[in-house]
Amino acid sequence: MFILTVSAWIFIPLFSSLPLLLSDLDLSITDAFFESISGVTTTGSTVMSGLDHLPGDILLWRSIMQWMGGIGIIGMAVAILPFLRIGGMRLFATESSEWTEKAVPRTNRLARGLVASYLALTFGCILTYWALGMDLFNAVNHALKTVSTGGYSTSDSSMGQFDQLSILFAASIFMMLGGIPFFLFVRLLNGQVQPLLRDQQIHFFLKFLFLIAAIIAVYRIWNDGTFPLDAFVHALFNVTSVVTTTGYASQDYSLWGPLVVVLFFFLTFVGGCSGSTSGGMKIFRFQLSMLLLREQVSRLLHPRAVIARHYNGRIISDEIVASSVAFSFIFLATLAVVAAILAALGLDLVTSLTGAATALANVGPGLGDTIGPAGNFQPLPDAAKWVLMVAMLLGRLELLSVFVMFSPQFWRS
Repeated sequence: MFILTVSAWIFIPLFSSLPLLLSDLDLSITDAFFESISGVTTTGSTVMSGLDHLPGDILLWRSIMQWMGGIGIIGMAVAILPFLRIGGMRLFATESSEWTEKAVPRTNRLARGLVASYLALTFGCILTYWALGMDLFNAVNHALKTVSTGGYSTSDSSMGQFDQLSILFAASIFMMLGGIPFFLFVRLLNGQVQPLLRDQQIHFFLKFLFLIAAIIAVYRIWNDGTFPLDAFVHALFNVTSVVTTTGYASQDYSLWGPLVVVLFFFLTFVGGCSGSTSGGMKIFRFQLSMLLLREQVSRLLHPRAVIARHYNGRIISDEIVASSVAFSFIFLATLAVVAAILAALGLDLVTSLTGAATALANVGPGLGDTIGPAGNFQPLPDAAKWVLMVAMLLGRLELLSVFVMFSPQFWRS
């Protein structure tokens, strides 16, 4: 299963790069493969510029790559990673398997439910964008990339090309939906509303987005007198884009002030909910870390107390906590290694650090003049692009599923 999963995420981008190589764009093999891996992993980092003048078929292919990558990510997150016990994901194997056993005994019903949910969100997003004034071509392209939390656009100015608050707010809502566990949508289709409304991960996810957006909006209103509605909608859109690892930008938020730049750097690591199309470290791992911190404080105050960890009404085992902590450590260690390699290749500190972070978390844009919201990855040397491609794959495969293949025990077993 490990080999099959890793191989699929290598060969699919390889074949997806062929239309780009065979086009009239004159892309190098490195650039075509970078664009393809970034698309299929829904990272959204691009080496292509002049998007406003590219042929429609190329723009649509980029959108399709991300949309297909999104459904593949959902399937992997719900059906494969939990049973491989990757990074605490075993916690969600119980939820998805319990539902399939009690409600629909056949596994293919879950697959059909996931596809139906994904299609419903996609068509809903297309219709919403179209109703708000996008032409049909842009509505289709951006819906494919919004629901998949991919982030490619049809313009160099990303979603800033529309300059319409209603479109940005609608995009924020659909990015949030793309960052929510999809098996809960399947339950919703089956008439089970309560699991979606009571999920602790979703509650934390939504509260976090609106809190950070409010902080940034107030900062901008106070700092440069931005109109309140503009400040909040743009803040919510860009915060949601980074946390869900979509990678859209409505403005160059690196110009919003030092506090905002620091916040966006840390937001790069967060990610959406487990079982969604989002990348990053995932909300539930931060929640487990906070549970562990509270437990340790309680043990200091009450050394003899018996403390049970609960999450979403379930007791959390030591195995799940240990796996989650191990993932977090490996994520940060890999980030340091990738950033060091990029720096050794001649990139500046900001580009090296944020490039490594955005690739591992599958976010898209980094920070700085080169790879920030207003730039792209074309100026980077080819060696740096290959390093970032590897980082994108590692991040999308949750790191441990790749590293386990380098263990001698894996091959002996």
